[in-house]
Amino acid sequence: MTHVGLFWWIGAGILIVLELMHGTFYLLMVALGFIAAALARLAGADLTLQFGIAAVVALTAVLVLRKSRYGRKTKRRAEAARNPDVNIDIGSTLTVPSWHDGRARTSYRGASWEVELAPGEPEDANIYEITALRGNCLVVVASRHAART
Repeated sequence: MTHVGLFWWIGAGILIVLELMHGTFYLLMVALGFIAAALARLAGADLTLQFGIAAVVALTAVLVLRKSRYGRKTKRRAEAARNPDVNIDIGSTLTVPSWHDGRARTSYRGASWEVELAPGEPEDANIYEITALRGNCLVVVASRHAART
């Protein structure tokens, strides 16, 4: 087993290349385990100890990565229907002349739109704020800014 040391270096290199294609840092953490095992081989450790070192270093590195900001799952991004970065209309205000069971039609940006009142919102507000787009329907709430003025 004279080529075991070479196995660790080649394995680490392959994992690093795969990580560059994948981009999550987890394969890089396993590559660190391979590198630690290769260094243990250079220090004269037997094969069983090399595998143990590779496993412990890789597992520890993965656990540390998961606790870091790079390994955390990103917060669930706001769905596109409610995300102001996707829909420029989110947060805009409009007026609704009359409601019929929480639904209405109104003119907004030069076009006629279906408007739906969010649950629990009053129908007697003067100004409404768009909180979501559901197809061609604007979901609105009573504007909090209009209540202050």
